[in-house]
Amino acid sequence: MSVVVDLDVMLARRKMTVASLAEKVGITPANLSVLKNGHAKAIRFSTLSGLCRALDCQPGDLLRWEPEQWPG
Repeated sequence: MSVVVDLDVMLARRKMTVASLAEKVGITPANLSVLKNGHAKAIRFSTLSGLCRALDCQPGDLLRWEPEQWPG
């Protein structure tokens, strides 16, 4: 995946747990873990907005693009 989720970085900076962030955003800790671990295929803008509100950050603090490594 070329879009990387840096949610773990922001959680550490804010000294917040997955469980407490999930509660503030209104999603399950399991769904937040899927996002945090890079296994999510998509994210709703409402969820992204909730994460930014709870973490007091911008979407670019949570998501970044990296070029894919091509074999060869």
